[in-house]
Amino acid sequence: MQGRPPAIDGLAASTLQLPRGAWSSVLDCLCERFPSIARATWLERMARGRVIDDQGRWLTAETPYRIGLEVHYYREVCDEPAIPFEEVVLHADADLVVADKPHFLPVTPAGGHAHETLLGRLIRRTGNDALVPLHRIDRETAGLVLFSANPATRASYQALFRERRIEKHYEAIAPALPNVQFPLTHSSRMAAGEPFFRMQEIDGPANSETRIDVLARGDGHWRYGLTPVTGRKHQLRVHMAALGAPIANDGTYPTLLARIPGDYSAPLQLLAKQLSFIDPLSGDRRSFRSGFVLQA
Repeated sequence: MQGRPPAIDGLAASTLQLPRGAWSSVLDCLCERFPSIARATWLERMARGRVIDDQGRWLTAETPYRIGLEVHYYREVCDEPAIPFEEVVLHADADLVVADKPHFLPVTPAGGHAHETLLGRLIRRTGNDALVPLHRIDRETAGLVLFSANPATRASYQALFRERRIEKHYEAIAPALPNVQFPLTHSSRMAAGEPFFRMQEIDGPANSETRIDVLARGDGHWRYGLTPVTGRKHQLRVHMAALGAPIANDGTYPTLLARIPGDYSAPLQLLAKQLSFIDPLSGDRRSFRSGFVLQA
C-alpha cells in the first residue's frame, strides 16, 4: 500500500507527516502533537492496527521517530452522538458526487465528530473509499458540497476551485441594513484571531472579498445573497458581522457564545445555495441548487 489507507466503516484515515523534533519514537511525537489523546489510547489504537505508515505497516510503541514519516490514523470518539438530520445526494457519477448537507453535520472528521460526518456517510452509502471533498463548508452551514469520486480525474475538479472557475452563491438571514447601498463588495484583510478557531479583520492589504446583495426585505431581518470571490475561513460570517449584520444564530461572530451540546434549536442561517461551473471533463455547464430553505 502507498498513500492513504482505505476507510473503515466510512471513516477515512487522517494523515500526519511527522515534523522536525527530538522525539525518540513515533508514539512520543503523537502524544505531544495531540495532548488531548492519552498515551494509553494511542497504544490501544496501535494494537488494533489503527496507526500505520504509508506502506500499510502497523506502527508500535517501539517504532522510531523519523522526520517526514507519513502516519495514518483513524479518529475515534467515545459515545459520539448521532446527528439527527439527513443529507441528500443530488448527483452521483463516476467522477463527481454532489451532496446537500444539513446544518450541524461536519464535512470531515474533527473534534468530537468521527463517524458522524458527511464524508463518512457518503462512503458508507456509496462504498467508494476514494471519495474526497473538493471544498469545505462549516459544520454550522447547510448546503452544497462537491466530492471527487475518482482519483484519476480529481485534479481537474480541484483546479476549478484553485483557479476560481466555479460560481458559489450563498443565502443568509441577518439584520436589516437600511442605510447601506446594495449591491456592495466588502473587502478586508483576514487573519487568525482568539481563540484559534475564530477569524478577524486586521489592517493591511485585502485578502478576502465578498459580493453582497439583498434578496428579500422583511421586518427586522433581510435575506441576503452572498457571493464569495475568495474562500477564507469563516469569510461570510466575518464580513456580515463587520457590516453590523451578523448572520442569525451565529454563536461565533461577533461574540463567542457557549452552545449546549445536542441543542439543534437554532441553526446558523447560512446556506450554500448554488454551485455552477463548466465541467472540465465534458465541457458542459453544470449547476446544482440546494433544496434546503432558511427560516426567515
